[in-house]
Amino acid sequence: MTRTPKVFRTIRPIPLPFPRSSSASSGASRLRPSIALLPLVLLAAACTEPLDYDLRGQLGAFNTTRAAQTATENRPAPDSRGLITYPSYQVAVARNGDTVADLAGRVGLPAVEVARFNGVETTDPLRKGEVLVLPRRAPETSARSGTASPGGVDIASLAGSAIDSAPSTSPNPGSVTTTTLQNAPSKPAPTRVQAGPEPVRHKVTRGETAYTIARLYQIPVKALAEWNGLGSDFAIREGQYLLIPLKDPNARPPKAETQEAVTAPGQGSATPTPPSATQPLPDEDVKPAAEARTEPTPTVKIQEPTRASEAAMAYPVTGKIIRAYSKGKNDGIDIAAAPGSPVKAAEAGTVAAITADSNKVPIIVIRHDRNLLSVYANVDGIRVQKGDRVNRGQSIAKLRSSAEEAYVHFEVRDGFESVDPLPYLQ
Repeated sequence: MTRTPKVFRTIRPIPLPFPRSSSASSGASRLRPSIALLPLVLLAAACTEPLDYDLRGQLGAFNTTRAAQTATENRPAPDSRGLITYPSYQVAVARNGDTVADLAGRVGLPAVEVARFNGVETTDPLRKGEVLVLPRRAPETSARSGTASPGGVDIASLAGSAIDSAPSTSPNPGSVTTTTLQNAPSKPAPTRVQAGPEPVRHKVTRGETAYTIARLYQIPVKALAEWNGLGSDFAIREGQYLLIPLKDPNARPPKAETQEAVTAPGQGSATPTPPSATQPLPDEDVKPAAEARTEPTPTVKIQEPTRASEAAMAYPVTGKIIRAYSKGKNDGIDIAAAPGSPVKAAEAGTVAAITADSNKVPIIVIRHDRNLLSVYANVDGIRVQKGDRVNRGQSIAKLRSSAEEAYVHFEVRDGFESVDPLPYLQ
């Protein structure tokens, strides 16, 4: 019987995707960092809010929110034109669908001037609630028209008469001329000025972000966005003015997250022996209070400031501007102060005219050169006479005693034309 020989087949190895060597282990190690970064990628993809690069969000156990943020107040509500007025500046709040030109036209300022001051173009669209800082006071809407001053006196005619009659001398320098004119129209309501501290205006420089500015002033970045109408990405631009939110004085400080361990008395470090336990206290020679010598209180002499103001004119009163200059509507500014406060000459000159309006309220005109005049209306208690030479800062009258009427209407005129007094006062 013959046996069938067995046939042996050679089995070839299946090639692997990488050679079996040390390079395989190194390839696997190169995959590990990518796998380790996968949770961070998923975490970033799941976030619905902008990524906080300053680590003020809840990113793991490291959190600096309480160290960098405090509670802030809400932004004041704008008026009917979208203006928020502070003592030294104004801002305008955009409405839905506004452009820079639309906002500037609503507040009464040139669109090019507003756009240049905020680093934008006149045709740029604005978000609803976005804030633009105004380069100067917006003109007020007023029921009073023409160039008549408070009380119905035509200041232009009065200035012309003062210029024409300036070289001549009056036989009665101290006389007060009363001009009977039409009844004065009703005084418009003054602009509502926000009380309390005003926010800081921060001008954005290159490289700054909303997060770095919020950290600089220790405020929440969300509050910074709400006050200035920023978008959801908190984007800002170079040259933009941002209002820094006011901090809430009634907010409670955050509680400390960790407390130091307190040891019981007698434990921990050794208690040092007090000196009184080893030696008696020295004898003191205490004199009776009646025999004690009283030293005179030293007097401190404060020197007067030596630096004079560089402005062309000084403010006639120290107070608050309640009505701004508007050509053809209000040919000066109204400055309110405490009743009875002294009204001072804005610059040296000669009293060119003293008159009164239909309500018997005096008006003073001072001529500084041939054409430059300053006018002080709605005053009381005149202390100068026509033809007197006055110095800068000299008291010439005082404000009226009524709190509602305690303001001076101050004008600067170049001949017959009125000019904005603020450039002369700054």
